[in-house]
Amino acid sequence: MSKSEQEFTNTLYTNDNLFILNGLNSNLVDLIYLDPPFNTNKIFSAPIGTKAAGTSFKDMWTWADVNEAYLETLADKYPALAKFIGTVGGMHSKAMMAYLTYMSQRIIEMHRILKDTGSLYLHCDQTASHYLKILLDNIFGKNNFRNEIIWCYKGASEAKISFPRKHDVILFYAKSQFTNFYYDNIRVPYKSNNSKPAKWKDGEHKKHPIGTKCLDWFADIPSFMTASQSKERTGYKTQKPLALLKRIIKASSNEGDIVMDPFCGCATTCVAAQQLGRKWIGIDLEKNAVGLLMNRLSDDANIFDDFINPNVIPQRTDIKIEPPSQSVKERLYKQQNRLCNACGLEFNILNLEIDHIIPKSKGGGDYYENYQLLCGSCNKIKGNRPMEYLRMKIETREKTLKNKIIFGE
Repeated sequence: MSKSEQEFTNTLYTNDNLFILNGLNSNLVDLIYLDPPFNTNKIFSAPIGTKAAGTSFKDMWTWADVNEAYLETLADKYPALAKFIGTVGGMHSKAMMAYLTYMSQRIIEMHRILKDTGSLYLHCDQTASHYLKILLDNIFGKNNFRNEIIWCYKGASEAKISFPRKHDVILFYAKSQFTNFYYDNIRVPYKSNNSKPAKWKDGEHKKHPIGTKCLDWFADIPSFMTASQSKERTGYKTQKPLALLKRIIKASSNEGDIVMDPFCGCATTCVAAQQLGRKWIGIDLEKNAVGLLMNRLSDDANIFDDFINPNVIPQRTDIKIEPPSQSVKERLYKQQNRLCNACGLEFNILNLEIDHIIPKSKGGGDYYENYQLLCGSCNKIKGNRPMEYLRMKIETREKTLKNKIIFGE
């Protein structure tokens, strides 16, 4: 995609969001809202006959989803975060450790993609909110934490050993001190003590804004807005109401700004952004998201053709493109101290090969920062995979050799 397309075209990607995020330019979007799976160990599917029929997403995490070896890569730039995630396996479980590793990969890229004036809202529940906040403190900086927003709602509950759980957490972070805020203008309808709208005396309404200033708990947006009888309802299990997304979008963006949802699901964020005059980027792994988005934009936003659905992963245009060459190889050889960047063994330059750290098929481009030198053996093992796969294979191979030496296996 060209730079202008990355900046100004409403776009829905259907692929692993990590690959898409890797390929997007830095300082691109004004607001990111994400409602990722919560590690509840469930698979959610939409019922037959609903708009979202046929869609599903996995809400469970194992080391098949993310490699432990990524923690080594993470330790280079975020050592405190890597150490924290490494301890979670003992405090909670290996599944939570995998979940946080998975999320850290993506949030690091989201932080890069946000403009310095941008904001991020991460929607989660009690399962992982306390762990995710530590993760965000490390990546965004604890001083850029703005709010822990509580979205509370009513409904039936079968809880027997706890109070009914009727709220979600939305963690709100600024990118920097230059972040734009518009939430002072967000007002909730004013009510008097008897729950009836207040009546102003003649001329008094001119002295006061309409409604009261919105607090950090949202109790006026009920979850039943997405119940089966609601025309908003798509059948998507974890769908959020448009009113909730509109409040967030109004609070942290302006008309013409770019809003991103990297777990866009049934496209509520995209629809809300379109209705409010914002540009948007949606990402979802589910291929059926395209048809669902078209239906919702047609029904809710009165437009369904004002977006593109590329079948290729975007390539960054904000970094200097530098095709592989002998001069690139010589610079890398010196930078890596003549060592293979995986196994750490020393080689003659003739026996090292230029490799893409992030494969081109996964959003990696031809720029110097994405190059490394690998020996022929390591490059063959890695193939068209991320570096974490190669490091895991090397670690497994070393353990096997060690066992043969010690135990004669």
